[in-house]
Parts: sequence; C-alpha cells; structure tokens
Amino acid sequence: MNMIAPSLLAADFGNLEREMQWFNASEADWLHLDVMDGVFVPNISFGFPVMERVAKLCNKPLDVHLMTVQPEKFIGRVRDLGATVMNIHQEACIHLHRVVQQIHEAGMKAAVSLCPSTPISTLEDILEDVDVIMLMTVNPGFGGQKFINHSLDKVCRLKAMLQTVGSKALIEVDGGVNRQTAPLLADAGVDIYVAGSAVFGKDDPAAEVLELKRLTQRIL
Repeated sequence: MNMIAPSLLAADFGNLEREMQWFNASEADWLHLDVMDGVFVPNISFGFPVMERVAKLCNKPLDVHLMTVQPEKFIGRVRDLGATVMNIHQEACIHLHRVVQQIHEAGMKAAVSLCPSTPISTLEDILEDVDVIMLMTVNPGFGGQKFINHSLDKVCRLKAMLQTVGSKALIEVDGGVNRQTAPLLADAGVDIYVAGSAVFGKDDPAAEVLELKRLTQRIL
C-alpha cells in the first residue's frame, strides 16, 4: 500500500477553495490536518473553524493529527468533522489505551504518533489495538524541516515489531517527505506518506502527488 496524504499546513490559506479543487481531483488519498496548540509543540496552526470549512470543501478522508495536550477532549469535535482518522501523540496521553478505545467508539480509526526521540518500545503493549502508527520524521511543530535520517531504521524496527505480533496497523510518516526520501521510506516499509511543502509548494501539486505515488510503489 502506498497512500499520499498532503498536509494542509503547507496550503495557501488565502485560497482554500482553489487548493481543495486540485486536491479533490488528484490521486491523493487522505488530507492530513496538523493541529498545533502552542503547548505540546511551540507553534499554533489552525483550529476547528478552519477544519470545519475544509471538511465541507474536501471529498476525501480527513486524517486529523492533534499535536495538542489532552487530545481526548476533542474526540467528539473531530468525529463531527467527519474525520476518518484521529491521530494522537503517545507523549500527550497518560491513558493511551483508553483514548484509543474512545476514538474507536466514536467511529474513527485510531492513529498514534511518536516524536523522533520517543522509542517505539513505548507502543509495545498497544500494537494490536491501533489502526495506524505515525512516526514523526522531523520534530513536530513546524513545516519544511529536514528529514531525520535515523527515522529509516526506526521504520524498519517498527515494521518488524508489527509483524512479530501480527498487527495489521499501517505505518505513516510525517516530515521531510519528498522525491529523495520517499523511495527510501518505501523500502523501509512505510504505507502512508504525509507531504506538505513537497506537494502544496509545487506549481503542479497534483502531478507531484502522482510522482510520489510512483516513487513509493513497492513490489511485494
């Protein structure tokens, strides 16, 4: 599987309707929404008023990534957006298993993210309960950062852990995904690629989505 999830964070917010027009007509699979609260990460992005507008314009699944403290407080509002995936950080959840259950009960897929410095071993006891595990391949909080090369080894180790327990969770990566890093990530075993400026920043973003799909195809 190779799914491309362009990140709204890199879009032109003065022309959201135009951005959603090319996105809806493209081969992109999910729209990734990076929500930052200025507490869990040192930046603030956008909130529910913007996401509600985007949800009305978008005809593809929403992957809502909450880089916030106490993400469980927003389960109902994320569900009401019509989101397919609610993505929370392991580092922000004291009772992670409970929150994953609550996301499932709300009718969404549960994704859990890890910051670059967080060991994948912290998810060992929840691997069979989540639908997606997302590895941050840059430090969360800002777009346009340089890819952390150590992430490739981390993806390989996560893939092995999932296979060992028989988990069907998909592996997602967020940060520094472009034409150079995407094939390397594909070889490591990634399923879902979040790309911000590498897509929205191009003259023909739909063509860039197609190119990333081509570069991430794996022969199984």
